Amino acid sequence: MTKKTSIQLLNEAVADELQAVHQYMYWHFHLDDQGFGPLSLLLKRIAIEEMGHVERLAERILFLKGDVVMVPAGPVETIVDPEKILAKAATMEQDAVAAYNQAALQCAQNADAASKQVFEALVNDEERHFDQFDKQLENIKRFGPNYLALQSFDRTPSSPEPTGE
Repeated sequence: MTKKTSIQLLNEAVADELQAVHQYMYWHFHLDDQGFGPLSLLLKRIAIEEMGHVERLAERILFLKGDVVMVPAGPVETIVDPEKILAKAATMEQDAVAAYNQAALQCAQNADAASKQVFEALVNDEERHFDQFDKQLENIKRFGPNYLALQSFDRTPSSPEPTGE
């Protein structure tokens, strides 16, 4: 096993996941501000899952005696249109699936089964995220602007609701 190769692949994934966290939180803020509560919460929930991915990757890097490089892969894109947000998010998830499948193959070739399993688990999560974004896009296509209008009626605040105590 070449630890250096695995550490490099894992750190590339950390950069991608950090980028996703930043991007999804940016979109969460803007969708919430526009009154699209359910879509906003979807992006927030997935951003939190992506943070968990960073943690999982970091733990593996540290186990391999590497250093975790905490630098996002790129800047946040300032897209604020809900349909464009969902399309970009779906593309990001598809790109992650392709990259993580390739990383899993490289880890397997380097006899690093544990890192391969980390990437395979990430693929499952990213495919689920893609499916969630894709379903929202399909709903917009099926129902048109009415679907987004309905999203604004459920003005669920992104902060926790009072417990009534």
